[in-house]
Amino acid sequence: MNPFDEIAVEEAVRMKEKGLAEEVVAVSVGVAQAQETIRTALAIGADRGILLQTDSDLEPLAAAKALKALVDEEKPDLVIMGKQAIDGDNNAVGQMLAALLGWPQATFASKIEVSGKTAKVTREVDGGLQTLEVDLPAVITVDLRLNEPRYASLPNIMKAKKKPIDIRPLDSLGLDLKPRMKVVKVSEPPKRAGGIKVASAQELVAKLKTEAGVL
Repeated sequence: MNPFDEIAVEEAVRMKEKGLAEEVVAVSVGVAQAQETIRTALAIGADRGILLQTDSDLEPLAAAKALKALVDEEKPDLVIMGKQAIDGDNNAVGQMLAALLGWPQATFASKIEVSGKTAKVTREVDGGLQTLEVDLPAVITVDLRLNEPRYASLPNIMKAKKKPIDIRPLDSLGLDLKPRMKVVKVSEPPKRAGGIKVASAQELVAKLKTEAGVL
């Protein structure tokens, strides 16, 4: 499981343990093997899972559209997810989902406090810590500093095998998922040139001045 998503699942389960949530639903959009990822979430403490199955490599917008369709159906008070994928590092699905839903969003959460119909989210920014308050329902994406996910115990792993996973073909949603982006080129970074040796500090300073131009 994506470590950011694992933290999101952990936070959702903690909310349920505190009486702040009635049910935790783990959702994935992907290939059939993603059932194992959902089983991991169920072992952590999620109640049920939904897999929108597809063999297509989806862009963030397509994933957001798929999640929106589920949110419209399930009507949760909170969607909590990792801040980004760890393959493409796009950091876009959460923001796109919030925009499609017309919901408030809080990204890169390092602390979440839910009270009634609002959530107070602390997030790290360049200048320090920023605290936002959003009305629920909302979309929150989480950072690594939010919590430390628990290890799933063997009894919970066994219980997870009996929890339901609703598997649906992604195509059954009737969404427009055609790609909007085209990969024009993928290239390796330039190779570093070999270094040189100098005989003295004076020669090093001279080369930094005349050749490197950094002094």
